Amino acid sequence: MATKAAAKKSPDRKPVTPKVRQSSKKSSATKSAAQVAAKAAKVTKVTSKKVAVKNALTQVTKEQFAKRAWEDLIDSYDEELEMELDDDRLDELLMDLPGQRPSSTESFDRRVYFKELLRLQGELVKLQDWVVAQKLKVVVLFEGRDAAGKGGAIKRITQRLNPRVCRVVALPAPNERERTQWYFQRYIPHLPAGGEIALFDRSWYNRAGVERVMGFCNDEEYEEFFRTVPEFEKMLVRSGIILIKYWFSITDEEQHIRFTMRIRDRLKQWKLSPMDLESRRRWEDYTKAKEVMLERTHIPEAPWWIVDGVDKKRARLNCIDHLLKQVSYQEIEHQAVILPKRVHHPDYTRHEVPASMYIPEVY
Repeated sequence: MATKAAAKKSPDRKPVTPKVRQSSKKSSATKSAAQVAAKAAKVTKVTSKKVAVKNALTQVTKEQFAKRAWEDLIDSYDEELEMELDDDRLDELLMDLPGQRPSSTESFDRRVYFKELLRLQGELVKLQDWVVAQKLKVVVLFEGRDAAGKGGAIKRITQRLNPRVCRVVALPAPNERERTQWYFQRYIPHLPAGGEIALFDRSWYNRAGVERVMGFCNDEEYEEFFRTVPEFEKMLVRSGIILIKYWFSITDEEQHIRFTMRIRDRLKQWKLSPMDLESRRRWEDYTKAKEVMLERTHIPEAPWWIVDGVDKKRARLNCIDHLLKQVSYQEIEHQAVILPKRVHHPDYTRHEVPASMYIPEVY
């Protein structure tokens, strides 16, 4: 019995039970590690898949954005091309008339025209920003023969500008009340405030031109105009207004061609008024009136600038280029524009618009 007890207490003998428990713990740990690794692999696989989908969506978004940007650019070109249709129709409308051919013998390269026009319009945007920042007041007068291209030049100047900054003033014939006012009175409310540009499509110089030729003013009113207008314009300049005056000039032959085009083109017949037709008949009278006007109102404070308007495209580019050089401007640095994220509310529901409210989709 003693021997058995000694054998039990002998340190050389190792218990079996602890060994079995250690092996069990090691097996559980290995199993847990395998599960974690499998779970991690699964998460990695899902994450990789999400990243791949996100990258694919980002690529699609970039491609869509590039496509939309290209479409907008083409639309911008089309806007200009739509206005250029007038020049194309000129050839088509006149080719079947004997002796009536476009007077311009050398066509201006359209690629050069569009490139320069867009560049100059970009500079006009910079000028606009400078006018706003410096609170400048700019007045540009557009005078000239009927169908000389004043309207086309004005359209190209304003095409990409803010209409709240650069506006066109085209007044109708004076009414009964305005005829009793001081002659310049009806033009004064349209003068610009600080940070504005006013383009006058015809101006107070009507008195020296159409009113004189057509007999809408008497000799005394005519002479009073020439006494007053230099002082009036000097007052404008002294008040801080930058005053620029353009006269668009075309040849007798070119005006005849453009009037013929308007007669044959239903889209432009509205431009022909009885006054326009009479101005054609009185070409020489208008020439004399123009010469007197330029001689008596060409002052250092507000000189006249002549635009050769026979070639419409060159006239537009030359006019814009010259206009930009009349105002000393710099590019204004703008803060980067960051589009804010759209706010989503969980309780927001978009209500359907009744189909009856939509216009028919004819195109």
